[in-house]
This record gives sequence, C-alpha cells and structure tokens, in this order.
Amino acid sequence: MRVSQFFISTLKEAPSEAELPSHKLMLRAGYIKKLSSGLYTWMPLGLRVLRKVENAVREEMDKSGGIELLMPAVQPAELWHETGRWAVFGPQMLKIKDRHDHDFCFGPTHEEVITDIARREIRSYRQLPINFYQIQTKFRDEVRPRFGVMRAREFVMKDAYSFHADFASLEQTYQVMYDTYSRIFTRLGLKFRAVAADTGAIGGSGSHEFHVLADSGEDALAYCPASDYAANVELAEAVAPDAPRGEASQPLEKAITPGQKSIEEVAAFLDVAAQQVLKAIAVMDAENRFVLLLLRGDHTLNEVKAGKVLGEFRFATNEEIERHMNCRAGYIGPVKTAVRILADRAAAAMSNFVCGANDDGFHYTGVNFGRDVSLDEANVHDLRNVVAGDPSPDGNGMLEICRGIEVGHIFQLRTKYAEALNATYLDTQGKSQVIEMGCYGIGVSRIVAAAIEQNYDERGITLPVAMAPFQVAIVPIGLAKSAAVRNAVDSLYAALQAAGIEVLLDDRDERPGVMFADMELIGIPHRIVIGERGLKEGNVEYQGRRDAAAQPVPLQSVLELVQSKL
Repeated sequence: MRVSQFFISTLKEAPSEAELPSHKLMLRAGYIKKLSSGLYTWMPLGLRVLRKVENAVREEMDKSGGIELLMPAVQPAELWHETGRWAVFGPQMLKIKDRHDHDFCFGPTHEEVITDIARREIRSYRQLPINFYQIQTKFRDEVRPRFGVMRAREFVMKDAYSFHADFASLEQTYQVMYDTYSRIFTRLGLKFRAVAADTGAIGGSGSHEFHVLADSGEDALAYCPASDYAANVELAEAVAPDAPRGEASQPLEKAITPGQKSIEEVAAFLDVAAQQVLKAIAVMDAENRFVLLLLRGDHTLNEVKAGKVLGEFRFATNEEIERHMNCRAGYIGPVKTAVRILADRAAAAMSNFVCGANDDGFHYTGVNFGRDVSLDEANVHDLRNVVAGDPSPDGNGMLEICRGIEVGHIFQLRTKYAEALNATYLDTQGKSQVIEMGCYGIGVSRIVAAAIEQNYDERGITLPVAMAPFQVAIVPIGLAKSAAVRNAVDSLYAALQAAGIEVLLDDRDERPGVMFADMELIGIPHRIVIGERGLKEGNVEYQGRRDAAAQPVPLQSVLELVQSKL
C-alpha cells in the first residue's frame, strides 16, 4: 500500500480528555476518531488492526469447532421479559421503540436471542453439543465512557454460546474454549493470564477471565509465581493463618484517643502496628439487620465475598451506626455489644488487639476473643482481599498482585437461560430435558487498546507483528529527485508484496523526520530506509521498531532479512 493511495491522519498531541496511553496513542496515530461520548469511528489504520484481531479470533474459533452466525443487534423486549432481565439489566441497556410503539433494545449481550434459536431449532440429543459464535457490535450505555475504546458505549465483541445434553459435555467444551482463548492471545503476541473469576451479572457456575497484563489495568489479579494459580482479587481465597490465636497476655484497658478515627491515626497515636488494630465495618444485611464485619486493620473488605455471606447488603449510615452502637463511626467495636458479628479469618486470629470502645474518643487495648468478645467459629469467614505475601490457596508458594485488563470471559451458564426460555431437548429415552449452556466472550475492540497499553514507548505504538497495521514500512529519501532511489524502492516494494508481506510505502513529499516519526507512531514493526547515499554502497538501512539504532543491509539481502524477522 502506498501512503498516497491510503489515508493517514496523525497528531502531534492527543486531545486533553485522553487519559490512558492507549487512548492518547490511538487518537494521535489516527486509529480512531471520536464521534460522541463513547462512540468512535475506526479509521483505516485502526480498522486494519481490528480486522487482524477479528481474523485471529475467527480462525481459532473455527478450529475449535465453533460455528459462526450473526444475530440482530436490535432485540425485541419480549425475550428479555421472559428471562426477567428487561427490568433488572439496568440503565446500561439502550431501550428504543419502533414506529408501532413496540419495545426493543440495542443488544448489550445475546443470551436471550441465542437461547431462543436453540429452543426453536434443537429437538434431540443427537444435535448436541453445538457451539455457535458471532462477531457483532454491542451497545452498553456506560454511565461514564472513558479511556477511548477501552470502555466505550459501542464496541465489537465475539460471543459464543454452547449447548449440551449434560454438564460433563459442558465441562469438555469449557476446557476447549479455555485452550482456544489461550491460543488466541498467544497468537496475538500478548502477555496475559487466565484467572478464576466471579460469575457476576451473567450468572452460572464456573468462570474464568482472561487479562492482558498492564500497569493501567482496572482489575487487580492475584497469582502465584511458583504455580499456575491465578484469580481475580475479588475471588482469590485468603487462607486462614496457620498459627493458632495467641494467648490473652494483656489486660483490657480503655484508652483515650481524642479525634483519632482511622486505623492509621489510632495506630500512630497508640504506637502500635496497623495489623494490631481491629477494623469494624458496619453494614445492613439483606434483611436490613445491623451487622459488624471485623477485619485486621491492614486488610480491606472484599464486598463480593461479604455478599456471599450476607446476601445483598449496604454500608450502614451514620444515623444507623449511632442508633445501634450509641457512638459515632470511628469508635465502634465488638466489645460489650449485642449486635451480630462476623469476623474475617485473619481478624479471628488476632490477640491483645486494639478496637473501638463504643464511646466517642476512646478505644480499648489488650482486647481478646473469648475473654472480651464472644466469637463462634460459624461466624468466621473469608471476608478480605488478599495481599502480596499471602499464602497461595493451592499451597505452592506466596501470592503476588498485578494489574490486568479484562479482554475475555468464559462462563458455565448451566440452565439459567434455558429454564427461563424453556429450551429443551429429547434425551435417549425420549424424555424432555433442559439444555445446559456455556457462554464465551472476547472484547475484540478492547483487545486493540489493551495491546497498546502493553506495547508502547515514548515514540508511539509498538504492537506485535500479528496485530500491527502493516508489517514493514519503506521510507525513501529523495524519492522525487533520484531515479536510483525510485527504481530501488519500486523493486523492493514489488518483491515484498510478491512475498505476501504487508508493506506501507511512504511516498509522500515530506521531510524524512516527519516520515520516520509517523511510521514509529503508528506502530509498524520493521522499517527500511532507502536513500541515494546508501545505494551507492549497495545498502539500505533496516531498523526494527524496538531497536535502538538502524543497521546497513545489502539491498539484495533485505527481503531475506525481513522474512527471517517475520
């Protein structure tokens, strides 16, 4: 492709609203152009990258036995009423009406549509298992679209749905999809981790997320370098301490702590470590009952884990705290109180600790469970986020924490949607059975941004060759002035194309510095510079995008060199 026959629109500076490196660079490189909040046009360069991701996903899905179809982006409300999600999916769903005043939505996901297909088309166990997938545009009305295509309102997604006669079959396909996703991200040249995850709003049982590792990632991941264990922090188990609780060796005393409310303030005031201070968090459970959650002072509450113990809960208001505890927040604790208490495993192992005295301006020191606070083992749970240095749940070392960007998620949906939509099949005995389902999503457009978060430098984008818009850039020096340069450029350009290599020839009448900067910014992995001075010695200059300097290469050898690099 010649630049004169293509379209490149680069910027020296990114718009002020761009925050993440990927957002800034995609705008500067002309990959995308903003239309409205959370809505972007994929420009020619960016579209080439997006299509490469799509092609990798499609080819690996086809290899796995997936069957591609394409479902409507606009969906009738009736299907969503059948599953009960029309009212509960939330304001992310863009609801619209047609000219007949019938309700529709712009699909945020396609569980209802694909299950409707299954209930209409699948009759017998002989048709199972089967795995349908599509690459389709989705729309979710994000409350605060940000980070470019990382969290846009309109996005491209690959979603697959498998149907099975039994759970054993679902488990087999689930493993196939796990392996398929691993191949996709490996093929795209990404550093990633598959982590055990919570099923969230989609529902079901087993679940894994696939994260591209990047410091800018929104998700915290716990992993063990000594094993394959990895999980989203919201799901990673905090193992109970091995050591037994210490003996009560200090007397219970009431200490004045005027104005000291936070863990850090209390610890500093009393000259103790934060892990010796008990954190009491007041919540209202699913039945609107007041509950105190107890954590070690240096730990944080995991709301997902707490929700699995309490059901739907919320944090208590200041008025509720004062009504139940007779003191203000910041001084509450479990001593001499009749409210329900749930303790985290690490908190339950504390001894001779500090906690609020349920009296404004006072804390207790030397507090111990058993002597000063009653705590039944049935009320001890895993309630906290893991931290670096915690034992790995698989027993093979210690955990470390990294950041990740979720680009894929697979679920064992089981029968949630099949039961709601009455999707059944006839088994070998001719009896009607509910179909088992799996769901497997990849954020195709998000992968592009996530890959850039992992692959950039001060000069621009450094995408892996499998995702780059072109594989090789040719930058001529003095193209319009030198016949020798023109001949060498045309010959090499034709040879690269004949070898099946994606090449971009910058034939613009621009200064070399402008062309070099653009080719580096847009992320082409290999660059060949052809000038009259080098040609006199029979050489051109080759430089890899990540190389510190260019190297002279004989003109007749450069094709072979590029092929070896690719």
